[in-house]
Amino acid sequence: MKETPLSNCERRFLLRAIEEKKRLDGRQTYDYRNIRISFGTDYGCCMVELGKTRVLGQVSCELVSPKLNRATEGILFFNLELSQMAAPAFEPGRQSDLLVKLNRLLERCLRNSKCIDTESLCVVAGEKVWQIRVDLHLLNHDGNIIDAASIAAIVALCHFRRPDVSVQGDEITLYTPEERDPVPLSIHHMPICVSFAFFQQGTYLLVDPNEREERVMDGLLVIAMNKHREICTIQSSGGIMLLKDQVLRCSKITGVKVAEITELILKALENDQKVRKEGGKFGFAESIANQRITAFKMEKAPIDTSDVEEKAEEIIAEAEPPSEVVSTPVLWTPGTAQIGEGVENSWGDLEDSEKEDDEGGGDEAIILDSIKMDTGVEVSDIGSQDAPIILSDSEEEEMIILEPDKNPKKIRTQTTSAKQEKAPSKKPVKRRKKKRAAN
Repeated sequence: MKETPLSNCERRFLLRAIEEKKRLDGRQTYDYRNIRISFGTDYGCCMVELGKTRVLGQVSCELVSPKLNRATEGILFFNLELSQMAAPAFEPGRQSDLLVKLNRLLERCLRNSKCIDTESLCVVAGEKVWQIRVDLHLLNHDGNIIDAASIAAIVALCHFRRPDVSVQGDEITLYTPEERDPVPLSIHHMPICVSFAFFQQGTYLLVDPNEREERVMDGLLVIAMNKHREICTIQSSGGIMLLKDQVLRCSKITGVKVAEITELILKALENDQKVRKEGGKFGFAESIANQRITAFKMEKAPIDTSDVEEKAEEIIAEAEPPSEVVSTPVLWTPGTAQIGEGVENSWGDLEDSEKEDDEGGGDEAIILDSIKMDTGVEVSDIGSQDAPIILSDSEEEEMIILEPDKNPKKIRTQTTSAKQEKAPSKKPVKRRKKKRAAN
């Protein structure tokens, strides 16, 4: 990940604002950004917006063979992707240190905390179990990726429904959603990560840092907790030393924030389930606000058209009549015209410099013509003395007549008229033939 470093002026500005307990987006020290949760048309698809940070979560399932050491437990797999669409600093096709750290933190938060009953994912012990895969895609990066990713992962798992199965002997029957209702996952609790950024070696603390605050922070503390105030995982990075009181204060703040976020998640899941049961419209397209310019449709507003004709007649009657004056075009020079009053058109007039150039060019043309006429006369006199060289004013291609034991001579055709071109070109050839016959 290659980030453009901040200038010293920007760094000093951010640190001074943090010292004065001011943030760029107007939040207070312990304020969390607004969280918005929307669901797709399929189960297990959701989008979480934490301020401007946006993460898309998708859950899928597959019947696979279990692990040898855990024959009766299903498999959970988490995958977070950072693409250049989210931020230009992310390098495609390469796992950065940040990506590895985020994936490990997600696995410890969701898998190691036993938030999902993996034994309920077993179909046939030692033969077939469900593998649940959670894919998270970062769509826009504005700081605090781990919090948005943890919320998107747990929301997608709560919203997901796996197909129902039945086992008869050695046969496993997989039912479609039309045949049997899908089965939700067994979730014990919902762990959620809350991040704390420290500045000036732990002197100042901020909750939910944005992208610019992350670039000037000295250390980061991430606490994963559920609504029962049970710490699922805790991680400190940056190499700063934290006191016991600071960690306790952060854990208390985490408990309050997790309770609020959990309530928001449950309410969003309830609203989506209610809309699906009532047969209403749902999905990402329906979650876009109609007031936005990117909305697909707008609400219909009733318009009264009963007295449109009367209003139109009143407007026409009150309006001033149009002027009867018709402008006539004025022709100044050929190819130009002027309608109405205005500045005189000088399109056809030449400037002084152009006039001088034209006059000088005319004199040169007369001199050249006289020279060409003189040369034409001289050439015609020479042509009468058995010399087949004829010069002309044209720029046509040159014709070369090859003769044995003689140097090639060039002939330029004259373009004055068709008759004058043919006459001088044929006579020299006949004379040469006669001379050759005499010899």
